[in-house]
Amino acid sequence: MIFYSVSAMVKTIKFEKQENWMTYTEKHIVKAYSGLFEGLSSVSKAELIESLTKSLKTEEKSKDNKFYKSFGAFSSEKSAETIIKDIKSSRKFRKKDIKL
Repeated sequence: MIFYSVSAMVKTIKFEKQENWMTYTEKHIVKAYSGLFEGLSSVSKAELIESLTKSLKTEEKSKDNKFYKSFGAFSSEKSAETIIKDIKSSRKFRKKDIKL
Protein backbone atom coordinates (compact mmCIF):
# COMPACT_ATOMS: atom_id res chain seq x y z
CA MET A 1 0.00 0.00 0.00
CA ILE A 2 1.50 3.36 -1.02
CA PHE A 3 0.62 6.53 0.85
CA TYR A 4 0.81 9.96 -0.71
CA SER A 5 0.41 13.30 0.92
CA VAL A 6 -2.69 15.15 -0.19
CA SER A 7 -0.66 18.09 -1.48
CA ALA A 8 1.43 15.77 -3.66
CA MET A 9 -1.73 14.20 -5.07
CA VAL A 10 -3.27 17.57 -5.85
CA LYS A 11 -0.12 18.68 -7.68
CA THR A 12 -0.36 15.70 -10.03
CA ILE A 13 -3.95 16.46 -11.00
CA LYS A 14 -4.38 19.14 -13.65
CA PHE A 15 -7.55 21.18 -13.30
CA GLU A 16 -8.68 23.73 -15.79
CA LYS A 17 -8.88 27.10 -14.12
CA GLN A 18 -12.38 28.20 -14.90
CA GLU A 19 -14.79 30.06 -12.71
CA ASN A 20 -17.66 27.62 -13.10
CA TRP A 21 -15.97 24.30 -13.78
CA MET A 22 -18.56 22.29 -11.82
CA THR A 23 -22.30 22.29 -12.27
CA TYR A 24 -24.66 22.69 -9.33
CA THR A 25 -25.42 18.97 -9.45
CA GLU A 26 -21.74 18.03 -9.40
CA LYS A 27 -21.13 20.33 -6.43
CA HIS A 28 -24.06 18.73 -4.59
CA ILE A 29 -22.76 15.21 -5.30
CA VAL A 30 -19.27 16.12 -4.08
CA LYS A 31 -20.71 17.63 -0.91
CA ALA A 32 -22.84 14.54 -0.25
CA TYR A 33 -19.90 12.17 -0.71
CA SER A 34 -17.66 14.37 1.43
CA GLY A 35 -20.05 13.81 4.32
CA LEU A 36 -19.77 10.06 3.87
CA PHE A 37 -15.97 10.20 3.89
CA GLU A 38 -15.78 11.96 7.24
CA GLY A 39 -16.23 8.63 9.04
CA LEU A 40 -13.40 6.91 7.18
CA SER A 41 -9.97 6.38 8.68
CA SER A 42 -7.02 8.27 7.24
CA VAL A 43 -5.75 5.02 5.67
CA SER A 44 -9.08 4.55 3.87
CA LYS A 45 -9.09 8.16 2.73
CA ALA A 46 -5.56 7.78 1.33
CA GLU A 47 -6.66 4.67 -0.58
CA LEU A 48 -9.66 6.57 -1.91
CA ILE A 49 -7.47 9.45 -3.08
CA GLU A 50 -5.13 7.02 -4.82
CA SER A 51 -8.04 5.27 -6.53
CA LEU A 52 -9.58 8.55 -7.70
CA THR A 53 -6.23 9.75 -9.04
CA LYS A 54 -5.77 6.54 -11.03
CA SER A 55 -9.27 6.89 -12.47
CA LEU A 56 -8.49 10.45 -13.61
CA LYS A 57 -5.40 9.26 -15.46
CA THR A 58 -7.15 6.38 -17.20
CA GLU A 59 -10.29 8.39 -18.01
CA GLU A 60 -8.37 10.74 -20.30
CA LYS A 61 -6.73 7.87 -22.20
CA SER A 62 -9.93 5.85 -22.58
CA LYS A 63 -11.88 8.75 -24.11
CA ASP A 64 -9.25 9.16 -26.83
CA ASN A 65 -9.09 5.41 -27.48
CA LYS A 66 -12.87 5.09 -27.76
CA PHE A 67 -13.00 7.98 -30.22
CA TYR A 68 -10.29 6.60 -32.49
CA LYS A 69 -11.61 3.04 -32.32
CA SER A 70 -14.98 4.22 -33.64
CA PHE A 71 -13.52 4.97 -37.08
CA GLY A 72 -14.42 2.30 -39.59
CA ALA A 73 -16.88 0.72 -37.20
CA PHE A 74 -19.49 0.45 -39.96
CA SER A 75 -18.28 -0.40 -43.40
CA SER A 76 -20.46 -1.20 -46.36
CA GLU A 77 -20.20 -1.06 -50.11
CA LYS A 78 -23.77 0.22 -50.32
CA SER A 79 -24.49 3.91 -50.78
CA ALA A 80 -26.06 5.88 -47.94
CA GLU A 81 -29.31 6.19 -49.88
CA THR A 82 -29.52 2.41 -50.35
CA ILE A 83 -28.88 1.78 -46.66
CA ILE A 84 -31.58 4.30 -45.68
CA LYS A 85 -34.02 2.70 -48.10
CA ASP A 86 -33.28 -0.78 -46.68
CA ILE A 87 -33.81 0.39 -43.12
CA LYS A 88 -37.09 2.13 -43.92
CA SER A 89 -38.41 -0.84 -45.91
CA SER A 90 -37.63 -3.27 -43.08
CA ARG A 91 -39.82 -1.39 -40.59
CA LYS A 92 -42.97 -3.19 -39.61
CA PHE A 93 -45.95 -1.50 -38.02
CA ARG A 94 -48.80 -3.32 -36.32
CA LYS A 95 -52.16 -1.90 -35.59
CA LYS A 96 -53.33 -3.04 -32.23
CA ASP A 97 -56.38 -2.01 -30.25
CA ILE A 98 -55.64 -1.13 -26.68
CA LYS A 99 -58.49 -2.01 -24.37
CA LEU A 100 -58.66 -0.10 -21.16
